[in-house]
Amino acid sequence: MPKNSIHFNISERKILLRIFDVVVVLFLLYVVGNTFHFDYFTITRLNWKWILVLVVYISVFGSIFELYDLQKSSKLDRVWINILLTTSITVLFYLLTPFLTPVLPENRLQILYFFVSIFGALFIWRFAYITFVTSPRFYKKALLVGETSNITTIINTFNDADPNYKIVGFINCEINKGEKVKFNGLKEYHPKQIYQIIKDENISEVVVASYNSENITPEIYTDLITLLESGVPIKEYTQVYEELTQRVPVQFVGKDFYKYFPFSRSNQNKMYLFFHRFFDVLISIIGILIGVLFIPLILLGNLIANKGPLLYTQERIGKNGNLFRIIKYRTMVVDAEKNGAVWAKKNDARITPFGKFMRNTRIDEIPQFINVLKGEMSLIGPRPERPHFVRELSQVLPFYETRHIVKPGLTGWAQVRTRYGASVDDSLLKLQHDLFYIKHRSFVLDVNILVKTLSTVIFFRGQ
Repeated sequence: MPKNSIHFNISERKILLRIFDVVVVLFLLYVVGNTFHFDYFTITRLNWKWILVLVVYISVFGSIFELYDLQKSSKLDRVWINILLTTSITVLFYLLTPFLTPVLPENRLQILYFFVSIFGALFIWRFAYITFVTSPRFYKKALLVGETSNITTIINTFNDADPNYKIVGFINCEINKGEKVKFNGLKEYHPKQIYQIIKDENISEVVVASYNSENITPEIYTDLITLLESGVPIKEYTQVYEELTQRVPVQFVGKDFYKYFPFSRSNQNKMYLFFHRFFDVLISIIGILIGVLFIPLILLGNLIANKGPLLYTQERIGKNGNLFRIIKYRTMVVDAEKNGAVWAKKNDARITPFGKFMRNTRIDEIPQFINVLKGEMSLIGPRPERPHFVRELSQVLPFYETRHIVKPGLTGWAQVRTRYGASVDDSLLKLQHDLFYIKHRSFVLDVNILVKTLSTVIFFRGQ
């Protein structure tokens, strides 16, 4: 066994960030209240409601403004703007809800104390987090044992997914070995060195990356069993891939595909499905009512910049392969596909100026609440695709039609985690996220998607 090392998993770091965001903010407010003439927010037993509301606001707006995105949280030059946005909106909402919070102070200096205390606490804590928790001493070090065929893809994916997860070495497990792996920053070791590497590098886990277990030499197989018995975690690389990236690596799944698709019980849970449909209807009604307020703006924009029909319908594939017609505000020029179906792409010349605005803000999706009310779609699920593209993608992407075992959604895990799909590679990435949603479908994941959808709208990431 390697000596014990301190490292935090993804979920642990997110919990750590949330807890200390609250603790540090409350601590600094307490210090400021006892040091300066600041009495707008006082921490006492009698004022527990004020504290609870502030905790909720920080947590909710921190999620919306991506304070808990680990990639952004590991870089101060990226996270400070998220801290500023979270602080500003938190303070604004706190001041505008006096029935839940303290009465507005007469002295404006009190508001400044409140704002600076929250911003300062979050900034100081995040600076400490970046300095210590994301430093090399807290890296989770892994040793990769496997074949050379997909080594580059696996390492690049792991590095992009988690800045604190480091593969420090590679051992070729193939019986018939080819050339050595040539990858920047990755050293290949001889199989006989496996115990020494784990000890010297303080390895936290061994990741086995092999399509076929028969390719692993008997000697390495014996070593892996010995390591497992001594307490070293041995993980299969698709398991680690899914944990780090939150998507199912369908391109690495072979004949034993059934091992990778134990789909969520929520897909058959009557209570979950009832409440899922209840919130679909409730939020759709609210969405349509809010959408009515945008109609004057949309009509004017369409008249000036779109110059053509306001709405359009298009055939899409829904649950169990059933066809339905999706309703959207038109964002492209008239007859945009007169020469046949073509993927939309970034800076697509067919998208009108006002159409680009509607796509970025997701306003063009509002009519789809009608599809949700009719039961053809759900609020959350894989985005419905056109039959032409489904036939095309099903030929090149394994398990593509598995997306159709649940209702398509207005928004989804793929929409909040990836860019707009404009190629087969983009569609593969979306498929991985869609299958992750189907596999882990739950109320918690649904709420997470809704919060991230707000982030997508606020940061104009729609297309």
